[in-house]
Amino acid sequence: MDGLLIGRFQPFHLGHLQALEFALSKVDKLWVGLGSSNRPVEKNNPFTAEQRKNMILSSIDDSMKERISIYSIPDFDNHIKWIEKIDTIVPKFDVIFSNDGLTKHLYSKRNIQVLSIPFLNRASLSGTNIRDLIVCDQKWDDLVPYGTRNFLKETGAKDHLKNL
Repeated sequence: MDGLLIGRFQPFHLGHLQALEFALSKVDKLWVGLGSSNRPVEKNNPFTAEQRKNMILSSIDDSMKERISIYSIPDFDNHIKWIEKIDTIVPKFDVIFSNDGLTKHLYSKRNIQVLSIPFLNRASLSGTNIRDLIVCDQKWDDLVPYGTRNFLKETGAKDHLKNL
């Protein structure tokens, strides 16, 4: 059985890592969709799809890498066109992992199983919170996996985020 997990991963944090682990416990192969891949770099989407892919791959072990494939998923203003576009990008899947109400609704109408993802410490594990902590020089590095932490430090994410 194959599954799909879509997220913005701005940046990839420990909650995302747990979601990946949860999804992989339910499927053989997992397609990971990098949402909003067509959006320009700006305050709420500060990292490109390629940068987010790098964060994910540098944060997971080889056994996970063997079971996932990462795809860029653009945004559309029309939700029906959005899921039709996803069909052209990712291989067929049997289950989608999502906590988004609209995504659940759209895929349940297509007879695709939708599984909710358990949230891990949602108050602090949000991309917005982590980006704010980085900009304000507060402690953030314990909220992201080692690979993401290194990526953000090596690429000067603090200055990048402040400049947005």
